[in-house]
Amino acid sequence: MKNLILAIESSCDDSSIAIINKDNLECVFYKKISQELEHSVYGGVVPELAARLHSAALPNILAQCKDYFSKLCAIAVTNEPGLSVSLLGGITMAKTLAVGLKLPLIAINHLKGHIYSLFLEEEVNLDIGILLVSGGHTMVLYIDDKREIQILVSTNDDSFGESFDKVAKMMGLGYPGGVIIENLAKKAKDKNIKFSIPLKHSKELAYSFSGLKNAVRLEILKYENLDENIKAEIAYSFEEAACEHILDKLEKIFKQYSFKQFGIVGGASANLTLRSRLQNLCEKYHTKLKLAPLKYCSDNALMIARAAVDAYKRSEFVSIDEEILSPKNKNFLRI
Repeated sequence: MKNLILAIESSCDDSSIAIINKDNLECVFYKKISQELEHSVYGGVVPELAARLHSAALPNILAQCKDYFSKLCAIAVTNEPGLSVSLLGGITMAKTLAVGLKLPLIAINHLKGHIYSLFLEEEVNLDIGILLVSGGHTMVLYIDDKREIQILVSTNDDSFGESFDKVAKMMGLGYPGGVIIENLAKKAKDKNIKFSIPLKHSKELAYSFSGLKNAVRLEILKYENLDENIKAEIAYSFEEAACEHILDKLEKIFKQYSFKQFGIVGGASANLTLRSRLQNLCEKYHTKLKLAPLKYCSDNALMIARAAVDAYKRSEFVSIDEEILSPKNKNFLRI
């Protein structure tokens, strides 16, 4: 019985392939190869390096999937948004598989994939608010029961995750910055440094992290030598301000919308401080909090496969000859 969908994710610096059973949502295969170590030397993702690493990693993972080929009913792939050179590797492989195995091709928006990370083993339950925080995006969404997406808040400049990466780079801590800053913040002995909360007194419903990032830069310049205690204190104060900024605007939204359920997705959603504060906010407003498993918060092919299941049921296929690659977020009106 052909009831499996193979999905490929290569939008940035993670090479991942997953196979899901479309009938019962069982994950029958999953693997991800991270490029974090290779990019950490440069303090961020180098597109050309990412492309070369994808070209080596994806075939190695695919070789482990051959036993499932005879049971596949479709091929899915992330096609937007992301790094063009990274997306290209996944799309080329997906189209080759679709032609060779004579299977339909499904193109999945990466951000929609993150939304589906909330529903990996269950049917999608909409009428939900969502905080999407990743390395490239920060936005608050509302998805109604008709599957339509409304962007309630977005960032004017840096994303939440990107700001962690940049602060880590300023202090020479490596990449990715999210985990590094979070772990370092836990070691803070003194907590005398205070950073202002961005847009705290503004009525504008928007996020902005560039000012906070610059405040960190100016704080770092005060010291001739940054010892570990100072780094930890800066990390703690930055994380506190960044999370408070997210929650400050979220509370304003919660006062306007009576969310029955609210989810947090994206790689930066793994931040435990942010999760804890969001839990408190949801409890205050009697809202059910939905969390993606920590393993599947960051970029992964299982969320793409899960999104593809619904797309398959709606026969949302694309032509092999269609140019589907897009570094920008074009198709984000519905899930």
